[in-house]
Amino acid sequence: MAETKPLIFNVQKFSVHDGPGIRTTIFFKGCPLACPWCHNPESQRFCGERMARDDGGWDDVGAYYPLAEVIRQAVQDQIFYERSGGGVTLSGGEVLAQPMDYVTALVQALAEKGISVGIDTSGAAPFTAFEQVLPYTDFFLYDMKLFDDERHRQYMGQGNRQILENMKALSDAGAVLYLRLIMVDGVNTDRDRDIQPFQEWLQAQQIRVETIHLLPYHELGRHKYQALQRPFQPFRAPSAQVLEGIRQSFAGLGYDTVIGG
Repeated sequence: MAETKPLIFNVQKFSVHDGPGIRTTIFFKGCPLACPWCHNPESQRFCGERMARDDGGWDDVGAYYPLAEVIRQAVQDQIFYERSGGGVTLSGGEVLAQPMDYVTALVQALAEKGISVGIDTSGAAPFTAFEQVLPYTDFFLYDMKLFDDERHRQYMGQGNRQILENMKALSDAGAVLYLRLIMVDGVNTDRDRDIQPFQEWLQAQQIRVETIHLLPYHELGRHKYQALQRPFQPFRAPSAQVLEGIRQSFAGLGYDTVIGG
């Protein structure tokens, strides 16, 4: 459960992978899912933590930022947003599992200043949270892990019914969706078991997607698990051939699909 005040563990300037253009990405701490391949494990818990440094010291992870301070930092780079078509992306953890009065006030303030707002979400939040930010949000980066509900529960700790329902509701509401599929070899890359059923659901539900991004698994966050004194569970990225086959299968159905991004 989120704390009364949201915790932020990073404000990343000049980000280029969290939406179009140059962006500032604000990372909130805490997520209802427990993805075993999460590359930001410090984002999972809603409480403050400590991470070990290489020099033997410790860093505190997660702090409360007054709303005015977050807005001040975001506005600093507005000229770069305007020149590049960028803006601010809220990420996590799960943004929409945070205290929503704070999140809504933040996106509304940014929108009123003419700053484009994107939200990176797992979809694991009540749709009422989406409704609060929808009027001020230009796009959603929607992270989909597994289509099968039982296997989603096995890996992520809860089912995906709410995630799929929210995707449908956002599409019906006219939200701009960038669908991001984290591709993990042997987990969600099987054509018959994983890909085709999801594609059939997307078509049956008439989900409108701007772009589908196939993001191969990586181990860039491995050292963070050690720093948090947590076990690291290794997975594998699918081969380039498998990724290209999945890309072509989506593209063949009319979806703008890219590897990476």
